[in-house]
Amino acid sequence: MSETPDTLAISPAARDALQTWLDHQRALKGAAENTITAYRGDVVEFLAFMSIHHGQPHGLGALSKITVSDMRAWMASTRGNDVGPRSLARKLSAVKAFYRWLAEREGFEPTAVLATRAPKFTKKLPRPLAVDAARELIDCVQTSASEPWVASRDVAVLTLLWGCGLRISEALALRGADAPLPDVLRILGKGGKERVVPVLPAAQDAVNAYLRACPYAQQDDTALFRGVRGGALSAGAIQKVMANARMQLGLPATATPHAMRHSFATHLLDAGGDLRAIQELLGHASLSTTQAYTAVDTVRLMDVYKRAHPRA
Repeated sequence: MSETPDTLAISPAARDALQTWLDHQRALKGAAENTITAYRGDVVEFLAFMSIHHGQPHGLGALSKITVSDMRAWMASTRGNDVGPRSLARKLSAVKAFYRWLAEREGFEPTAVLATRAPKFTKKLPRPLAVDAARELIDCVQTSASEPWVASRDVAVLTLLWGCGLRISEALALRGADAPLPDVLRILGKGGKERVVPVLPAAQDAVNAYLRACPYAQQDDTALFRGVRGGALSAGAIQKVMANARMQLGLPATATPHAMRHSFATHLLDAGGDLRAIQELLGHASLSTTQAYTAVDTVRLMDVYKRAHPRA
């Protein structure tokens, strides 16, 4: 574990325990590297706070004696650093997962930590784009790039997000060996979960157009989508492209690359798609995650009802 001011405030025993837990999450639970990084940061911050709060590095014995008062002090301090309730809930979840494992390993009672309640927050519903808006956005991207091949690239990426429901990380993880795109892609998503995604002809055509225009030779083991200097395309570059396009079109700030994936799900629902099938296509572990889209659809339907019904 790399040394930072926070990790230096933690006892060697606590650092070793945290690293062992992270290795366990990676090897046995299949946690993605982004998840591991988030877990590490959240738990390190928590342990460093406890060390500073009590005036000395917390060994494993001291960690077993954390009280409800200690937990309240940590949550108050975290909120005082402009951390919102949603982010605090995520941090608390990571701390609880670590403590649950540590308590089983060391044989102590973790009730003070596990009983701590996360702050309440309003769950944000996905903000999909209307079909026309999604099309206009892709058209805008196509005409806004500095070079024709870059325009073809950006269109291909966004078409995969909207037409196949890929996460931006999944689209950018495609390699040269994946081209030309088959009718069905096997995508490795969050937590190493694999899913099968049909590829629409429009997405295949968009990627083929990009490949014909791209000035860099494709190799099986290199990134399919390239940056202007030939390296792997970054998510930040696509986010910037979307930001420029939404400004030109007057779209809200919620029109992000991830909104294209939300739009994929919502437009399938609008067309009568089965919720469980959409869950599989999106790679959601829980159906409740996918059900958020039905709430969006209900909001839209109620709006139509209120505007159209003669008695509304």
